[in-house]
Amino acid sequence: MQNVYDVLKERGFIEQVTHEEELRELLGKEKVVFYIGFDPTADSLHVGHLLPMMAMAHMQRAGHIPIALLGGGTAMVGDPSGRTDMRKMLTLEQIQHNAERFKKQFQRLIDFSDNKAYMLNNADWLLNLNYVSFLREIGRHFSVNRMLTAECYKQRLERGLTFLEFNYMLMQSYDFLVLYQKYNCKLQIGGNDQWSNIISGVDLIRRVEDGSAYGLTIALLTTSEGVKMGKTQAGALWLDPEKVSPYDFYQYWRNVDDRDVEKCLKLLTFLPMDEVRRLSSLEGAEINKAKEVLAFEVTKLIHGEEEAIKAQNAAKALFQNGADMSSVPQTHITREQLGDGMDLLELLMLTGLTSSKSEGRRLISQGGIYVANSRIDDVDLKITAKDFDDDNSLLIRKGKKIYHLVKLS
Repeated sequence: MQNVYDVLKERGFIEQVTHEEELRELLGKEKVVFYIGFDPTADSLHVGHLLPMMAMAHMQRAGHIPIALLGGGTAMVGDPSGRTDMRKMLTLEQIQHNAERFKKQFQRLIDFSDNKAYMLNNADWLLNLNYVSFLREIGRHFSVNRMLTAECYKQRLERGLTFLEFNYMLMQSYDFLVLYQKYNCKLQIGGNDQWSNIISGVDLIRRVEDGSAYGLTIALLTTSEGVKMGKTQAGALWLDPEKVSPYDFYQYWRNVDDRDVEKCLKLLTFLPMDEVRRLSSLEGAEINKAKEVLAFEVTKLIHGEEEAIKAQNAAKALFQNGADMSSVPQTHITREQLGDGMDLLELLMLTGLTSSKSEGRRLISQGGIYVANSRIDDVDLKITAKDFDDDNSLLIRKGKKIYHLVKLS
């Protein structure tokens, strides 16, 4: 079997690594326990979490043992890494609620049966720490001068770094130490913004246990222009189907830039690299076939094959009369809401197709809004009951590919 380190490297996951040759050799000869941390600061994971989740899945498929560490403790402090402000404090109840939602989403990609993987919460050891004991046993191993050279702190110094946030590096390093001691966890994987914290954990294990541990960071999911993927007009591209429908999720990947297709196929699917290269080599209109494969594969991973098929069929239905459109995003309005007529600009905001009336005016003036397949030129257009078809449905399109069905009840 191919060494998983080589798999991750070929597919473009690996950015930085400590002791590269040692780690590669270790992954090739023994079953390695590793962990990735996820702070439950929202009630759903989003596309930014997909890369670490995929890295975990590749590692598990190669026989290694993942620990998905939910940061119930660290979420109460906030991680300054890569941020210019301090995260909002959450209550224990909010954190626990969010952690439970995470579990369901992890299980799409990770097998937790029979100790093949673990899901832990660092609140179990962080919240019961004796502060004085922690300072004596852990704090003495950290140099303030060295900590202040870390990028995650340097960028915050001018704006103001709280002592609360300053503790984050100690807490994350302590997580690694606890997992090393209790689970023989030898590897931490994280994003590039976690590099300083990861190498501090590696160093702490060496100082306290005289043990060998390793760190690896993975790439951020960005477009060819260097912009983070997963940003939509409605906000983040969440993995929770209640926040982003499987259809909208599918459409996001179906509409990625041609230049990003190869990267997404490598990082977000398990397709063999030969197939990735074949699909990525398609040119012109043919590249749309690769995008359809990408959209289907990613949607299948996150929402299951049934939802992926429904999303795929719904996308095709928009070009076929009489086909099933039940999976197209819908908004229901009452006749009372509609009244004698509703401004199209208001309806566009209600459906989430635009975020403001000014955006709606701009799209209409640019010829980007269609109602019942007719391009709209009138920014003052009112939608009335007569505009709906016999099924009390009205199809609105934004641009070439974004559709929304309004149902009148």
